Amino acid sequence: MCSSVSIATVSLVLVLLAGLAVLQFHWQRQVSDATREKMQKRVDLDTNRFAEDFNREIQAAYFSFQTDAGSFTANGEPSEFNERYGYWLSKTAYPELVKDFYYFENHADAPTLRFDRETRKFIDVEPPEEINSLRGRLFADKDVRAVYEDAFALVLPIHREDRHIERIMLRERAKEMPIVRVPEKFGNLVVLLDRETVTGRILADLVQKYFSDGDFKVSVADKGGQMVFGSTDGADAAASLLNLAPDKFIMFAGRDALPHLEAARKRGLVMNQRIETFSRTEKRTLESPDATYDIQVQRSAEQPRSQIFTAAQSPDDPWRLNVQHQSGSVATFIDNAFRRNVVIGASIFALLAAAILGIFFSAQRAKKFAQRQVDFVSSVSHEFRTPLAVIYSAGENLADGVAADTAHVKRYGRLIKGEGRKLSAMVEQILEFAGAGSGKQKYNFATTSVTDVINDALNECWPLIESSEIHVEKNVQDRLPTVTGDGVALSRAVQNLIANAVKYSNGSKWLRVSAANGGKTVKISVEDKGIGVESRDLRHIFEPFYRAKSVVDAQIHGNGLGLSLVKQIAEAHGGKITATSEPGRGSTFTIEVPQK
Repeated sequence: MCSSVSIATVSLVLVLLAGLAVLQFHWQRQVSDATREKMQKRVDLDTNRFAEDFNREIQAAYFSFQTDAGSFTANGEPSEFNERYGYWLSKTAYPELVKDFYYFENHADAPTLRFDRETRKFIDVEPPEEINSLRGRLFADKDVRAVYEDAFALVLPIHREDRHIERIMLRERAKEMPIVRVPEKFGNLVVLLDRETVTGRILADLVQKYFSDGDFKVSVADKGGQMVFGSTDGADAAASLLNLAPDKFIMFAGRDALPHLEAARKRGLVMNQRIETFSRTEKRTLESPDATYDIQVQRSAEQPRSQIFTAAQSPDDPWRLNVQHQSGSVATFIDNAFRRNVVIGASIFALLAAAILGIFFSAQRAKKFAQRQVDFVSSVSHEFRTPLAVIYSAGENLADGVAADTAHVKRYGRLIKGEGRKLSAMVEQILEFAGAGSGKQKYNFATTSVTDVINDALNECWPLIESSEIHVEKNVQDRLPTVTGDGVALSRAVQNLIANAVKYSNGSKWLRVSAANGGKTVKISVEDKGIGVESRDLRHIFEPFYRAKSVVDAQIHGNGLGLSLVKQIAEAHGGKITATSEPGRGSTFTIEVPQK
C-alpha cells in the first residue's frame, strides 16, 4: 500500500511539473513576442530619429542659404547670404560639413563664382572639373534636383525677387492647393559637402548616439547598393538619408515660433510672423509617371513680401540607412533567446524530475536494502542458533555424564568441532564483508599459482564435500600462467563457490572445479547440477543480502553475503565474476583474474 501511495505521489508531482513546463513554454512565447514587438518598435524609432537628425543637418545646410538673386548680381552684396552663413555656423555642430559654395547664373556664358570665406564675397574663379560637369548637367536637366549624390553636392535654385504675394495661409489640410506663381529662376547655388565629415563624423556620432550598445550594425548604401558607411546584409529597420523633403522642418530662425505655428495650423489662421516654413507637393506627368516632389519655401514678413522657389526631388532617396541586429535580425535574436530560455527551463524541469525520480528510487533501494538487512539478521540469527544449540546440547550431555565411554565422547567432540567451524566461518564471512564495505580490507598481492589456490580451497571444503557425499571433478589445465594476487583471498572466493554448489545441489552429487587459460586472464570455474537460478534473479545474486525467492521458499539457510564477497575479491584483483544458469539444470560461476 505504501509503495502504491509513493508511486501515485511521484506520478502526480511529475504531472504537475509537466503542466508547469507547458505553461512556462507558453509564457516564454508570449514574452518573446512582446519583446520582439518592443525591440522592433525601438529599433524603428531609433532608426527614424537617426535619419531625422542626419537629414536635419543636411536640410539646414540646404535651406539656411536660400536667398534672392540680389546677393549674386554683379553689384550685389551678399549681406543676407553672409548673415545666413554666419547663423548656420553658430548653430551647426559640423562647420566642416560644407566644403565650398559655387554660384552661376542660368545661362551658358555666365561666370562661375566661388564664395571666399575670408572676404565673405563671391569671386570669379576657374571652376574645377567636377563643378563644370555638374553645371552642364544642370543646364541639360529639365528639373533640377536638390541632391546630386555622385558629386556630393546640394543645388539650390535662386530666383528673382518677387513682391506680389502679401500673405501666406498655413493650413493643416486643403482640398485644393492655391495657385502660386513661381518667380523667374535666376541661377543655381551649389553647396559642396565634405564626404569625410559626413561619413567619418556625422554618421559615426549618430551611431554612437543611437546604437552605442553594439547590438546593432549600421550601414548606409547609395542608390546602386554600394556601401557608403558600415556593412550589413539585411535590415531590421530602414530610413532614407539625404532627404530634403522637410515635412516637419523649420529653420533655425523660426524655431521660436514653433508653438505658434502649430496652433495656427490647427486653426487655419494667417501667419504674419517672420518665420520660414516648407511644404511638399507630389506631382506626376505623362512623361514621368513616377511621383516627384516640389519643395516650396515661402516667407512672410512685416512688409508684404514673399519669396518662392522649388527644387524637385525623386522619391528614390540618394542614400538608404539600414540597421540590422548583430544576430542577423531582431527575429533571429529573439528566436535564439527563446530557444535558449526554453532549453534552460526544460533542463531545470528535467533536473527536478530526475531528482524526484532519483529520490524515489533511492528511497525504494534503501527500503529494499533495509529489508535485506532485516532478513540477513534473521537468517544469521537462525544460522547461529542451530550450531550453538548443537554445541550446547553436546556440552550438556558431556557435563551430565550421558556420554560415559570414549566413543561417545569422541563423537560429541567431533560434533562440537564441526559446529564450531561453521560458526567461525560465518563470523569470518561477516567480518570480511564489514571490512570490504568500510574499505579497510587489505590484500597481500604476490605471485600466485592458480593450481595451489584450487587445491587449498578443496582441502578447506573437503569435510563439507565428504559429509555431503559429493563427487568432485577437478580439471586444471597444465602449465597455467601465474597471477598476481592474494592466494588466501582467492582461495576463500573459490571456497564460497564450492560451498554454494554443495548447498544448492538439490540432491545432485556432482560438481566440477576447473581452471583454464583465458588469453590475458586465468579463468577459475565452479560448475554444479543443482537447482539453478532464475533469469530475473541472476542479475541480483552478487548484491549484498540478496537471496532469491525460490531459495527462501525452499528454506535453504544462508545470509546472502557469499557471492557479494566473491565479487569484491575478484574486482580487487582487477578481474570479474560471471554466472550462467538454467533453472533445474545447474549453474556455472567463473572468476577471471588477469595474468601476471
